[in-house]
Amino acid sequence: MTARPVVIFGVGDFARVAAHYLAVDSPHEVVAFTVHERHLPNPATLSGLPVVAFEDLEATHPPDAFSLFVAIGFSRVNQARAEIVEECRGRGYPFVRYVNSLATNFGDVAVGDNTFVFENNVIQPFVTIGDDVILWSGNHIGHDVTIADHVFIASHVVVSGNCTIGAYSFIGVNATIRDGITIAPRCVIGAGAVIMRDTDEGDVLAVPHTRLFPKRSWELEGF
Repeated sequence: MTARPVVIFGVGDFARVAAHYLAVDSPHEVVAFTVHERHLPNPATLSGLPVVAFEDLEATHPPDAFSLFVAIGFSRVNQARAEIVEECRGRGYPFVRYVNSLATNFGDVAVGDNTFVFENNVIQPFVTIGDDVILWSGNHIGHDVTIADHVFIASHVVVSGNCTIGAYSFIGVNATIRDGITIAPRCVIGAGAVIMRDTDEGDVLAVPHTRLFPKRSWELEGF
């Protein structure tokens, strides 16, 4: 069966990148982008495709003929993306589910609506991935992990086995989560953080920035 043509919600980098991945690594044809009318670019095109007003989408790209992918980042701890997903679902649109052909998984991992798994993710057995989850490139998702809805995991994150990632959470690049940990909903785990205990809802865990050395590079001895 031929895949439905796709409209992508968004006109930022994520939308442009997602369109490229779908074009070169999926059976889907991206035919347009959409945003609210107040955010329409001028001219109303992106990557050579039309950008249509979201308010008019049913007239130009009806839900019985087109699928959607909502390509919004982690704004408001993923709430902005989730709101659009729920509105589109209420209007009857089906969603793209995408797992990159260069992701490694064991048994064709099932993913939810509007979930996008980029290349070089390693997804071990018995993993559950919910709706509206973004796994950017190069993550390790250990066995028996559950990722709830509306989660964004940036690149090169290690989620060890038997962990739970709560809904609406964000995990930054190079973070490490020890086995058996539960990340509560709406947490923000900063880049490079090492999580060794369960979190409470809404926790923000961040590591200090690398300190600035007091000398300039050309003042260093031995370089």
